[in-house]
Amino acid sequence: MQTEHLSYGSDQSGLICGYVFAPEQPGKTLYTKEAIEWLQSRQHVSDDTFIWLHFNLSNVAAEKWLHEHAALPEEFFETLHEGSRSTRIEHADHSLIAVVNDVLHDFAFEASDIATLWLNVGSNVMISARRKPLKSVDRLRNAVNQGEHFSSPTELLTHLLRDQADVLIGIVRNIIKKIDDIEDHLLADRLNHKRANLGELRRVLVRLQRLLAPEPAALFRLLQRPPIWVAERDVQELRQSTEEFAVVLSDMASLQERIKLLQEEIAASVNEQNNRSLFVLTIVTVLALPINIIAGLLGMNVGGIPLAQHEDGFWIVVAIVATFTVIAGWLAFRKNRKD
Repeated sequence: MQTEHLSYGSDQSGLICGYVFAPEQPGKTLYTKEAIEWLQSRQHVSDDTFIWLHFNLSNVAAEKWLHEHAALPEEFFETLHEGSRSTRIEHADHSLIAVVNDVLHDFAFEASDIATLWLNVGSNVMISARRKPLKSVDRLRNAVNQGEHFSSPTELLTHLLRDQADVLIGIVRNIIKKIDDIEDHLLADRLNHKRANLGELRRVLVRLQRLLAPEPAALFRLLQRPPIWVAERDVQELRQSTEEFAVVLSDMASLQERIKLLQEEIAASVNEQNNRSLFVLTIVTVLALPINIIAGLLGMNVGGIPLAQHEDGFWIVVAIVATFTVIAGWLAFRKNRKD
């Protein structure tokens, strides 16, 4: 098997894409050899110039390349292998280490369609790595390819967080549309197993809120004491992006409450239908009770059965059965009206 068949959408080092940014200029494509030269001579590079390298961790060569050439803090590599995947941004060894969860390209409201993006943001280098293609990071790549200007790696991070918030907004809109359809079916009395669909949507919302919401404590510490190399404007932009996240998460919490209320209303509607069916069954049983009792008595093969020789005996028995049936029905409906 040849090496190119195992590239996983990246080059041999695991690099998916790389860009170098100069002041007031759009990002220019950076290849692996050029990236190594830039990293080796970063001390001699202008402070206003920075790079972004994006890696695919499914390629086993990516992590090895990062160890050899990127000079990343050890906390970054520990984060790659730890069990916790909650979204957070932390300050470690003159860098920002971010763990960002996002949805896959083919997101279909499945809890498993969520993957993680790891980032190390320094004063002049941003390293990002993922195992599966994600929506928000590809939107950032498209913005760079279309010539959008960025002045710092922190601005790239802020743009990425806003792209993720936009993806979440799109998911919330789709869920709102699904809930509206279910609500319309409920009002039209055409449920068709919609209660199970609501449960699935609620589970997805809970998982999205748990994984995609940044940890408040870590983010608060970062915004209160940002690294020296982070400009005040970038801190404000980062604070605004977290506020956008807060709005989206508030909408998601409201949707969860709305789904809960719909589930309760559907459960009440189902219980009401069951009660109606049980009432109809009870009425039928009550109405059939007199004729069953009389038929049982008259059908006994013993002597002395009344009206056996009477010429109008049949019609007398029918009248008795009808009378008892009417009385039983009147009592049953009267009790139901009182309830």
